[in-house]
Amino acid sequence: MEQKHITIDDLDFELLISHRQIDRRIAELAEQISADYQGKVPILVGVLNGAVIFLSDLIRKLKVECEIDFIKISSYGSKRVSSGAITMIKDFSADLHGRDVLVVEDIVDSGLSVSYLKKRIESMKPASIKFVSLLVKKGCAVVPLNIDYVGFEIENKFVVGYGLDIAQKKRNLNAIYQVKE
Repeated sequence: MEQKHITIDDLDFELLISHRQIDRRIAELAEQISADYQGKVPILVGVLNGAVIFLSDLIRKLKVECEIDFIKISSYGSKRVSSGAITMIKDFSADLHGRDVLVVEDIVDSGLSVSYLKKRIESMKPASIKFVSLLVKKGCAVVPLNIDYVGFEIENKFVVGYGLDIAQKKRNLNAIYQVKE
């Protein structure tokens, strides 16, 4: 059972989404994705580092064959707010031409990363491209967003756990916590 309150680097956090809620929602997303990709073999592209845990749990619940690849971009560095500038750290390994691509994000806020990834993948001429994000922050988009599969919509607060970090730490928490204000 997860704690209701935690303290990290003198910041107080409260439980936002329990591990049980996350697990249940991922099962629902996997059902929907499996139905949508029936008869296809999508390639799921995890956006490192944050999406690793979500991607791992999601693919184990899928009922269709799939492949995985990873890309690593950054717009945060060690800060709690996006700089707005996207930096490519690790590019795709797979050839996405003609493939059904499902980009797996941990969290979407401004939409700048999603916009960058969409343009980058579209240049590779995939058969299709969709996005799944465990979390989407309400009212934060600075570019139009189309997230095809959303785990949870949350308020615009800093969150940590279940892949989400604070200065690369606390990704291993099995629930999601939001900073108390």
